[in-house]
Amino acid sequence: MKLDSHQHFWAYHSGEYPWIPAGSLLQRDWLPHDLAPLLARCGIGGSVAVQARQTLEESRWLLDLAGQSSIIKAVVGWVDLRSEALPAQLDEYACHSKFRGVRHVVQDEADPDFMLGKDFQRGIDRLADYGLAYDILIFPHQLPAAISLVRSFPAQRFVLDHLAKPSIQAGILEPWLGLIRELAREPNVWCKVSGMVTEADHASWRPEEFRPYLDAVFEAFGAGRLMYGSDWPVCLLAAEYERVFGIAAEYAAFLDEKDRAAFFGGNAAEFYGIDTTDG
Repeated sequence: MKLDSHQHFWAYHSGEYPWIPAGSLLQRDWLPHDLAPLLARCGIGGSVAVQARQTLEESRWLLDLAGQSSIIKAVVGWVDLRSEALPAQLDEYACHSKFRGVRHVVQDEADPDFMLGKDFQRGIDRLADYGLAYDILIFPHQLPAAISLVRSFPAQRFVLDHLAKPSIQAGILEPWLGLIRELAREPNVWCKVSGMVTEADHASWRPEEFRPYLDAVFEAFGAGRLMYGSDWPVCLLAAEYERVFGIAAEYAAFLDEKDRAAFFGGNAAEFYGIDTTDG
């Protein structure tokens, strides 16, 4: 089964999603019935729904959606990793079979070493007990802290979202490239090939602009630790779903059949513990 390892749903309210650009097409509800035909046209059987708000309410809502929609194969929700109440939160959500991971919007934290905080790391330390993965959402300047984090928890599964959002529009590779190579040396870290079009010029990007960044992550992580993700509907700011999928499919044409199957689904299923025999 092909899988989209990274997309979002929301019932839009301006006060709940201040990060959504004013006047953009994202200012509306985006729900499973909007995504399902796009997945079908690309031969994709399901997706991983990832949090877009840092609230326990949204985690519950995503799990309710997952119970209603067969296309949602896993949910990456939000819990308060720094809270003393974390065990109770994890007990509530982890009993749901599709709750497979946690994410914090670290890219919005002012402290570049936020992930190295004692309370945050205490929360990360609890995830393995529940069999949960952790999605790392950061900018390039936060990569050094991410490297320290993953080294501190070698038994914890981590995945880097959106290649750490390199400066594709400006064509800048360093120091991102060296830090990505260092991060990828840690075997407990995977990477989502996602979010690239929104880091390029939304109106005039060209497919060849992504090649240096794709070359870098495929060299660093190898096909066995990379997974395709659309970042839909956020990607719609710069490209329709099929164009995003096409960038990945065209690049991955050099892979053999086994590695292509891993990149477009097998790796995500392994990482998040998704049963691909279920519908």
